[in-house]
Amino acid sequence: YDNTLGFLKGGLSAWKNEGLNTEKIVSISAEEFENRLTENDNVLDVRKVSEFNSEHILHPNIQNTCLDKVYTNFTEISIDKEYYVHCAGGYRSVIAMSILQQKGYQKLINIEGGFEAIKKLEKIKTSEFVCPTTLL
Repeated sequence: YDNTLGFLKGGLSAWKNEGLNTEKIVSISAEEFENRLTENDNVLDVRKVSEFNSEHILHPNIQNTCLDKVYTNFTEISIDKEYYVHCAGGYRSVIAMSILQQKGYQKLINIEGGFEAIKKLEKIKTSEFVCPTTLL
């Protein structure tokens, strides 16, 4: 970390002791996602459009809003619906969920391991892989 200006003396415990708000991100394993997912559920894929077009979950309620656009296009994501959120490996989905939580979204569930973990599952079908360079 460059240009660190300070630290929280006493850590998170000090923050909580002052009565300040905290948030948490709910995460489940890809296997639990596989067991929970129904046709009525909503899935939010925050990978880049090229990644999504190359290969994605085949589901009637899947939405692709890349992380780069979550902050500015958050209104395209319904605040009233629950979403399972994933990226490729788990890093971008946590960032997207943090941004959405700042905007008041509460019904978000992160899928640990992201699309890489989901692809290994038997019950969840994915589109056929298309080399991204052929989509240019």
